[in-house]
Amino acid sequence: MSNNHRPLWEVVGLSKSYPGVLANDNISLQLFEGSIHGLLGENGCGKSTLIKMLSGVQKPDAGEIRCQGRVVEFRDPIDASNKGIATVFQEFSIVPTLAVAENVFLGKLPTNRFGFIDWRAAYRQTEEIFAEMGIEIKPDAITGDLSVGEQQLVEIAKALGANARMIILDEPTAALGMAEIESLHQLLRRMKKKGCAIVYVSHRLDEVERIVDEVTILRNGAVVRKSGETKIDVDDIVSAMIGGEVSEHYPKVDNTQPDTVLDVRKIGTKKGVFDVSFTLNKGEVLGLGGVLGSGRTEIAHALFGVDKLTTGEIRVHGEAVHISSQIDSIRAGLALVPENRKFDGLFFNFAASGNTTSASLKSLSSMGFLNLRKEAELTQTYIRELEVSSQADEKSVGLLSGGNQQKIVIARWLASDADILIFDEPTQGIDIGAKLAVYKLINTLTAQGKSIILISSDHDELLAMSDRIAVVSHGSISRIVNAAELTHSDLVQASVDHSLNTYKECI
Repeated sequence: MSNNHRPLWEVVGLSKSYPGVLANDNISLQLFEGSIHGLLGENGCGKSTLIKMLSGVQKPDAGEIRCQGRVVEFRDPIDASNKGIATVFQEFSIVPTLAVAENVFLGKLPTNRFGFIDWRAAYRQTEEIFAEMGIEIKPDAITGDLSVGEQQLVEIAKALGANARMIILDEPTAALGMAEIESLHQLLRRMKKKGCAIVYVSHRLDEVERIVDEVTILRNGAVVRKSGETKIDVDDIVSAMIGGEVSEHYPKVDNTQPDTVLDVRKIGTKKGVFDVSFTLNKGEVLGLGGVLGSGRTEIAHALFGVDKLTTGEIRVHGEAVHISSQIDSIRAGLALVPENRKFDGLFFNFAASGNTTSASLKSLSSMGFLNLRKEAELTQTYIRELEVSSQADEKSVGLLSGGNQQKIVIARWLASDADILIFDEPTQGIDIGAKLAVYKLINTLTAQGKSIILISSDHDELLAMSDRIAVVSHGSISRIVNAAELTHSDLVQASVDHSLNTYKECI
């Protein structure tokens, strides 16, 4: 890619205001044919607003969008799609009750010469897109039955099926494992060669460093580093994003004590957990490593009563506990911060208070009535301690940033005084500042004697923040070792071994 030729797309002086907020302030950038352009910044910096204007969801107050030098305007998202822009939003836009092929070609299903939907063509073209992506998802599968990561891949397939001239990917790998991320990156490199302009938004700066050609960084709604002014280097990018240096990305403190708080013995479920055994000590962080579909989340669901145990035993503080529901798990002192906070972790019609106290209502009630004063005081305590936005208890959580939403889910379980916390992808889709806050919180919790099971597809995060790591494959734990004894290559190799085994089972 060379900047000596005319850009395929241009953003010139775009501005957008909401009541009391200047979301985008005179933003300009150029997107070249056959280039992957990183659009970076912390949550709330203005990325989402810019993406919405490029996608036809919002109209700018000022400025222009140009394609090959000509000004284009978008009436709505369909108009933007028709003019060559495909967007994979962080918030899924799939219809869960429809088949995969119906979602891939939603609103654009192929028809035959009589004007009827050509289902054979829809399934065939869906299979061709998935073959190019290197994934195996059946076109006739119901989308809502897929895992979160698979649903993300369907979203990406929708964009590829549109034959767009600009593809915008907003956190495309947030729900993907390392093997799936590498497959996606290979696909994007092929799309690059075909001349597509790609806008890549991600908080995973290590993958940004690997995949993008140029970077534009936003802060407080404005461009602080233009393309060409920023080295594609994690430290330099972080410095520009937050306006200062970050001396340590993973501030891990070892607070492990010798007491065993959780003893899991040969548990199994009908949802893909087989003969899983491990122990968890007081103050320890036990990482679950493995690829998407390896069974990490299924183990979490078994422990938290989401999926019923068919075999095995769970002991908490030496006592056998019967867990057949989430209520049993909460009573036993366990908590789950779920992988998908949007669907499984939050009540979007509530503000922070209703979300924070939902697991501890009994302690806040008297004679069946909720003490609103106690609820407000408890909520404000965690808003202060976790540095949640001061507006969190004034508006619904759906209007907060991803980082603030994640902190509120965590606050719920801190309020319940759980001893064992299961964090399933706790930093998924949140910015570097919010990630650091989560890491420091993990240290604080373990220092208080609480124990954590950490599930993360970010290998660097998993290696840095865990004391021990259990490698998960096909719903079982293949080995448990000290995190210091594992390397990034070891986890990658485990991913390769899992993929090879899966392939062998399919042939």
